[in-house]
Amino acid sequence: MNYDISKATAPAMPNLGRGTDCIKILLSQASKDMHEPLVPMFFPILGAHISGAEFQYPDFSWKETTGMMANLVAHSGDNKGQLTTLSKAINRDFIAHDLAEIDKLLEWQTQKNTKGANKDKPARPEVALWFPPSDTTRPAFLQNAMALEKQGGRTQYYNLPEVEMADCLCGGHKQVSVLLRNVYDRDRAGALRATSDGITGNPILRACITISSNPTSTRQFYKNELTNGTFGRMVFSYKPRGTRSGRIPRQGKYTDEFYKKLDEYLARLDQCKGRYIIRPLNQLTDKLAQDMAALADLADDDLLFEMSHRSLVSAWKAGCVLWVLNNQTWTKPMSELVEWLVYHDIWSKMQLFADMLKDGDKSISGVGKSGPKNMLDDLRDSFNEAELEALRVSADKPKEGTKRQLRVWMSRGFIEYSAETELYTKTQIYLNRTR
Repeated sequence: MNYDISKATAPAMPNLGRGTDCIKILLSQASKDMHEPLVPMFFPILGAHISGAEFQYPDFSWKETTGMMANLVAHSGDNKGQLTTLSKAINRDFIAHDLAEIDKLLEWQTQKNTKGANKDKPARPEVALWFPPSDTTRPAFLQNAMALEKQGGRTQYYNLPEVEMADCLCGGHKQVSVLLRNVYDRDRAGALRATSDGITGNPILRACITISSNPTSTRQFYKNELTNGTFGRMVFSYKPRGTRSGRIPRQGKYTDEFYKKLDEYLARLDQCKGRYIIRPLNQLTDKLAQDMAALADLADDDLLFEMSHRSLVSAWKAGCVLWVLNNQTWTKPMSELVEWLVYHDIWSKMQLFADMLKDGDKSISGVGKSGPKNMLDDLRDSFNEAELEALRVSADKPKEGTKRQLRVWMSRGFIEYSAETELYTKTQIYLNRTR
């Protein structure tokens, strides 16, 4: 357990070593203040480039890298726009493909409009966009998903510069929860319409989505989605307000050399086909699941434990992308980055929504609340039951749970009990992992 997510300071990203070269190449074009916030946002964009490949999760299910979603949250004017520039750089091949598809659509519209009222109209061409515009309606999204499924099941990627744009894509805010959950789960979400003018179909939804928003609009958008699974499926990357330095951040110049290096990695994603089991990644995910359970026990926080499940899946998918980018080879720095992604996601969620999750407060102004607190850290190295009981009461937790929490800590090897002194003492194993 290497990160403290109870503080207002973001968990520090590990050094990007061997195996993370593509991420370093992308960061070379971002201003330094955006390095950590942008890293989680890269993976939905990169994951959309993999099609026809499945990876086995530790529970033995097979998953694709589709369904990856991430929301960048930063204050107004705080360089969120760099994500859009980088997404276009990564998706140059998508854009070129879509231009040819749109030309077919425009030609069809011209032919249709020049035909007389009694003339047979030409059939609409089969058009499938890989990087559709952010202003896409739900029927158009479904129609595009149907066309992509006919092409072998490619993933469509959306970049939404404002979180409210998701309402249009999902067919209204009341439908946001359903569509985003179906996208994450790679589920079918079709439609049946009574007339030929409507869109009828039931394709598998393969999409990756990135969203940008400020803290207030983020809290407003998700305030009713915190307990239905939508919130947990979305990766959040929060950039707190920085200092007033007066310096204009410098971005990269997007040189030909940058594109040449990037294209070498994108080719690996495009060429990845088949089924794979990445054993080092699965072993890491099993370990992180244990770490999340231990962290939840230290905070006595069921919500944290439940939230961690999908954070693990999202980080695991990012690990699959890293593995493909690194010529299907695993390294220790890749493990460190995947671990950081889990903690950074949970930290971001707690910074943005801790008060809403804890108290059901639906006000949208608050942000920067503290995350789950490791209660054992707040106790002396040797303490008695009454001290933990008082700490629980001060944290608005029932004192009746004190004995159970002590039993859990003892079973995990965090503390030992002395019948002679009637004191609980932190074990050396626990002290070594936290200091």
